[in-house]
Amino acid sequence: MGNVFVSVKDLELNNQYAYKWIDARFNLQDSAEGHHLFENSHIDQAVYWDLEKDLSDMNKAAGRHPMPDKEQLKALFERSGLQQEQNILIYDQGGAPFATRAWWMLQYGGFKNVKVVQEGYQALEQVGFKISNEKSKVKTTSLEIDWQDHLYTDRNGVKDIVDGKVKRTLLDARAHNRYKGQIEPIDKVAGHIPGALNYDWEQLKTKGYLAPNDSLLEVVSKDEPITVYCGSGVTASPLYAVLKEMDYQNVQLYTGSYSDWITEYGVEKGE
Repeated sequence: MGNVFVSVKDLELNNQYAYKWIDARFNLQDSAEGHHLFENSHIDQAVYWDLEKDLSDMNKAAGRHPMPDKEQLKALFERSGLQQEQNILIYDQGGAPFATRAWWMLQYGGFKNVKVVQEGYQALEQVGFKISNEKSKVKTTSLEIDWQDHLYTDRNGVKDIVDGKVKRTLLDARAHNRYKGQIEPIDKVAGHIPGALNYDWEQLKTKGYLAPNDSLLEVVSKDEPITVYCGSGVTASPLYAVLKEMDYQNVQLYTGSYSDWITEYGVEKGE
């Protein structure tokens, strides 16, 4: 078991109910798919967290998947029945950025015993964890949240990095041709935040799931402070998670990411 990820082979079937389970399956091309998958079958007693309804505030104008405020996240944690010290396991379909998005939100909320199931839902089902298609009965909780504000930054914080007021390395998690500004299939402006380096999060997939990759060490060193971003703050989360799995100490996430940055500031193109 690592800092972030746990393999299904390291989980005990007879210990299933010692964990709080969170199902974070989603599809960026079909926003209803994850909930439909959950309704069809999920790990017994799991709660469902939707990327757009729970892990984003789509009413905000801060990128395509804006950061929920602290009150919204606290309400999510409490209605999900979470307790600060309990063991929490999060899964998605495997090799996706949604469980790591949920994991990061819990890190931000100060939860210490949270892991992402590396291989995802299908592997859990295949090894024999009990599944259900019934909605779990959840006893709500009341929490005192120890917010970890140093894990998060916004557009102004990134502007300070770009302007040289704060010494941090910006790391862009998008595909290299998007980073270079050769194509831009989603946002109105092509390019990257000035001064950013690039590491495509898709390189972190091994056998269909997320795993450390030593090629990261060729881009950023473990002793430098790093701020990761992507297009909307979603696919930056697996890069953030793998950096922490690899013992990078000083990492933060720009949740607004590129889609937020371009609403106010300029970009670079090329390497």
